[in-house]
Amino acid sequence: MTHLQFLSEVRSEGRDRIERPGVYLTFDDGPNPRFTADILDVLAQHKVSATFFVIGAYALDQPKLIQRMVAEGHEVANHTMTHPDLSRCDPAEVEQEIFAASSAIRMANPQVCPRYMRAPYGMWTEEVLAVSARASLAAVHWTLDTRDWARPGVDAIIDTVLSSVRPGVIVLLHDGCPPEELSSSSDAALRDQTVSALSRLIPQLHERGFSIRSLPKPH
Repeated sequence: MTHLQFLSEVRSEGRDRIERPGVYLTFDDGPNPRFTADILDVLAQHKVSATFFVIGAYALDQPKLIQRMVAEGHEVANHTMTHPDLSRCDPAEVEQEIFAASSAIRMANPQVCPRYMRAPYGMWTEEVLAVSARASLAAVHWTLDTRDWARPGVDAIIDTVLSSVRPGVIVLLHDGCPPEELSSSSDAALRDQTVSALSRLIPQLHERGFSIRSLPKPH
């Protein structure tokens, strides 16, 4: 699917010439009442912003977390309503999943106008991209996949980022778990490794001269 066009790395921002190069932390599959709050605490402690690709059904269930994200300067983005594999959905289902998620986010916090969309599992199709465009959402993939959802260990999460980090990378992390995976394992929803890794990763990225930012406005 290399012919499909989506953002997988932030090439440049005008301010990069005078500021430190940017790294973009993104979190999928929340908000989660426990771990999203913990991640927000770590981000607040280090005074950095991130982008949260939220599941619409969870946003409706946890509106206070959506409101906190916005109040603390983070970007709230669309990760569909229920997290299906959109490549297996018919066109009407794709449209429903994307448009309903944006509506749910706005219901959770009327101040939010989602600007980005990420396909669950990174499964992009021409239909998904076309519907995202009709919903005024820029399609965003990632550069570095930490696979934190698999609980590889805190050190492994950190090493995945630090071994390949460069200006403009979009890092994939998770603050929640898709609905269909909650019953498959008692550990599926645990994101404690992500929280611990984040608390160590942010200072190390700063030491290497990077600025951690939420995604810039789409062009």
